[in-house]
Amino acid sequence: MTGPGGLPISETPPVTTPREAAREAAERELSKPIYHENDPNLFTRLLRKFFDWIDDLFGSAAGATPGGTLGLVVIVLLVAVAVALLWWRLGTPERSPAGGGALFGERDRTAAEHRAAAEAHAAAGRWTEAVQDRMRALVRSLEERTLLDPRPGRTADEAAAEAATALPGHAEGLRAAARAFDDVTYGGRTADRAVYERLRDLDTAVERTRPVLTGPTGASA
Repeated sequence: MTGPGGLPISETPPVTTPREAAREAAERELSKPIYHENDPNLFTRLLRKFFDWIDDLFGSAAGATPGGTLGLVVIVLLVAVAVALLWWRLGTPERSPAGGGALFGERDRTAAEHRAAAEAHAAAGRWTEAVQDRMRALVRSLEERTLLDPRPGRTADEAAAEAATALPGHAEGLRAAARAFDDVTYGGRTADRAVYERLRDLDTAVERTRPVLTGPTGASA
């Protein structure tokens, strides 16, 4: 069969590909590695998305800030200055160890030396340092009297609990002294004259108290 102009006409309709099948075929073709050899790697793509997000964030902030971008920059600088001033005023924050840290530092001093240092701090109005040295004097004195075994790393709470066995009459005062030491050393609190005088009086009283020594049979000596 021929059509106009003598051209042959096929008796069967032309083959057509459905739209969905064509799309899937195109996706399969474009997914071949040969088409993605020069694509950026995953890290580069993520980095681009991050910078795009930062750009959008600053753009939105600048649009909502009086003065636009310049106003946003001024606000950021003011916040940075405020943070720097707070850091300079308060210092680096210190984490308080659970239960307190070691009572003594690296230098090994006698009870008399700690008492002298405590009195010097008290005379100068440095009550926090005075409390610290007086507590160390008290515990060092108990070690010198062999009521406590010298032990590096002992905390104030541990010393108070151990000393209460030989000095039961001062158990509450020793616990209060340990709490005061931990509060000013690790809790960020400031001592005052009253706190120091209570600790000084306790140190003097403990020094004059005869210990309760328990023998193997449980009898007190």
